[in-house]
Amino acid sequence: MSLTLMKGSEAIAEAAIRAGARFFFGYPITPQTEIPEYMSARMPEIGGCFLQAESEIAAINMVYGVASTGKLAMTSSSSPGIALKCEGISYLAGADLPAVIVNVQRGGPGLGGIQPSQSDYFLATRGPGHGDFHVLVLAPASVQEMADLTGKAFDLAEKYRMPALILADGMLGQMMD
Repeated sequence: MSLTLMKGSEAIAEAAIRAGARFFFGYPITPQTEIPEYMSARMPEIGGCFLQAESEIAAINMVYGVASTGKLAMTSSSSPGIALKCEGISYLAGADLPAVIVNVQRGGPGLGGIQPSQSDYFLATRGPGHGDFHVLVLAPASVQEMADLTGKAFDLAEKYRMPALILADGMLGQMMD
């Protein structure tokens, strides 16, 4: 087996495909844009569906629609985009639907900088959105873990019928390994 050098964000995307994801809905936002870029190239190759939504809100609702049909779907964003997706995440949780959401975190308020950060810990672990629910949270510490935990996120989301959130950060997303 040959080794391939990939950015962390690309590793997440490839791992999702290997885990069976055939639907990706997203919207570009730094520092996670490599995920939708990678998916836009790979999904047609495997008979999957890539769609760049008109907003983060539209993307999470597309995930909700596909998840309700029993298919594996994922989306990705960065901190301000995840904030916009929170209502849709709570809908997924309320409907007991599995989905994988990737948050490649960045620091500051919504219009702040794009420096790597781990500032979304409380949002992820205390329940992103309204209602009394939690999501599964997987927090990788290396590029290899980004790939490994992506596969695990799909397995756990399906097993427990709930959204799984991969809580990455901008540094790991850009790091190559």
